[in-house]
Amino acid sequence: MKLSFASLALVALLGTAGIQSASAQKAKTVMVGGAPMYPTKNIIENAVNSKDHTTLVAAVKAAGLVETLQGPGPFTVFAPTNEAFAALPAGTVDNLVKPENKETLTKILTYHVVAGKMTSADLAKAIKAGNGSATLKTVSGGTLTAMMKGKNIELKDEKGGISTVTIADVIQSNGVIHVVNKVLMP
Repeated sequence: MKLSFASLALVALLGTAGIQSASAQKAKTVMVGGAPMYPTKNIIENAVNSKDHTTLVAAVKAAGLVETLQGPGPFTVFAPTNEAFAALPAGTVDNLVKPENKETLTKILTYHVVAGKMTSADLAKAIKAGNGSATLKTVSGGTLTAMMKGKNIELKDEKGGISTVTIADVIQSNGVIHVVNKVLMP
């Protein structure tokens, strides 16, 4: 009987550990655009579920970057929302997704990607080490300047535009997404 009780206690203990582990995994899941962004899925697998990123997903498809962003990475993606794209001059997005503008669209989209995984803590550390700013080399070959404004991370593009990270540290299996409120322009 004692062995049976000990076995039950062990099973209960292991079961509790499993529940805690599942809770810890769930705690890392972030909601973006009304959908959970699972850390076990890649950038594309998560982004397609965000209602706030339908324009970005359509642009990524038009540029032929789906396979790249499903790759092993790691990538840091600064993901503009639909509102960010809507703030561009009228007709800009419709024009960019035309096949004849694929090169320009690709340059703009890859300007939002940095090779490697940089969490908000990594960005803040780089900003501090740079005495208030950090230069990030984008996949397109351009640069972004990361800065702190209060507790928020801001990014300045090469044209002087400023975008704020509104949701940080959306961990993916192949990197991290930071949601931004403006489209960054090379």
